[in-house]
Amino acid sequence: MRMSGLQALPDILARNLDVVFCGINPGLTAAATGHHFAGRGNRFWRVLHRAGFTPQEIRPEEGQTILRYRCGLTTVVERPTARADEVSAWEFADAAARLEQKIVTHAPRHVAFLGKVAYSALSGQKGITWGRQPTSIGGAAVWILPNPSGRNRAYTLDQLVSAYRPLHQALHGE
Repeated sequence: MRMSGLQALPDILARNLDVVFCGINPGLTAAATGHHFAGRGNRFWRVLHRAGFTPQEIRPEEGQTILRYRCGLTTVVERPTARADEVSAWEFADAAARLEQKIVTHAPRHVAFLGKVAYSALSGQKGITWGRQPTSIGGAAVWILPNPSGRNRAYTLDQLVSAYRPLHQALHGE
């Protein structure tokens, strides 16, 4: 799907995955290259590796290989933007049913939202905490993890890894 000259990213999904990581929306670099988390400062692939989800750091252009590790990728909103705060409340509302249908169709065990913004907009909840939530979407347990964007300087790389590791442990009964 094309939007404002930039292409929405294709989902990287399969049925019965352990977890689907759900970004807010594609960044401009990701949309321009056609690869999830391709921005120079984005730490997603490094964090995934260091938290134990993948045996090596995946390059954005090899993103499809994440399926080998029972992980998938999608975004809540398809429209690429320079910053997540450019996504409007109505775009989140418009995306809610589509996202839930993806989760129902692909039946992952867990869905991990990368940042509180999207889940708050979808759920209508305020004051969301990090980690596993007491709710589910389409039968998948919901997790809220910090956004790995290079623009999110509230978290160091080590702090991001520490935030993602409990999900990995939950997946593997550690």
